[in-house]
Amino acid sequence: MPQAASPILPPGAVAQGAPAPSPVLLQALESALNARDDAALVALLKPGPGLDPAELRQRRQLLRQQFPDATWRVRAGTPLQDGRGTVNLQVSGTRVQAGSTYRLDAQQTLVLQSDGSHLAGQSLLAESSLLRSGEKAIPVLLQIPDAVLTGQSYDVDLIVDEPLNGSLVAGGIAAVSLQQVAAMESPPLELGALGGGGIFKTVRAPQTPGSQTWAVLLVHPQGVVSATKRVRVVADRRALDP
Repeated sequence: MPQAASPILPPGAVAQGAPAPSPVLLQALESALNARDDAALVALLKPGPGLDPAELRQRRQLLRQQFPDATWRVRAGTPLQDGRGTVNLQVSGTRVQAGSTYRLDAQQTLVLQSDGSHLAGQSLLAESSLLRSGEKAIPVLLQIPDAVLTGQSYDVDLIVDEPLNGSLVAGGIAAVSLQQVAAMESPPLELGALGGGGIFKTVRAPQTPGSQTWAVLLVHPQGVVSATKRVRVVADRRALDP
């Protein structure tokens, strides 16, 4: 089956005080992402902190191959405590495979840097995705924090938000490597029978700052749910809620 995918932009870092993109530039980004070719997107991008135009173009092409009708939305988000503006990037799309229709919903929260006419840097604050099959979307809640402290234990949960009524479900959780993230691939997942209404696991963050990405797969009588979530790992408690 297809795997849940990120909206497009890879992780990066934008310094405090870096110029934010204007509403006109954000609209241009949305139009470029939704264009049938890469020309407008390439013209809009400039290499900078966390932003490699060639990598971004490749990720967009991979997503287009998996979900030919992918549609992006770009909106200004809530400013951070240090005054930097954020951008919410959402993508949705469908794919038919082996007679089943899969529906993708993914989102990122970013800080984007502009030089006035180009996007010239970006920082990824949060990222998650859900891919569902079946005639009716299975209601689920993905409960994984956006950020944790180094060495902290935390929960990775995917909850089925409706009574199972005796239905048998199976699922699994696995970490996604940096290489798999870059290639928009999912790791092999071992499925096991689930006794409760979802998938629940306690994990531990590494001792060094960075990120962890998790893949979750749930097999339900009404369809399949594949989810991914990126977790920032920080050493400073103040960075948990920037």
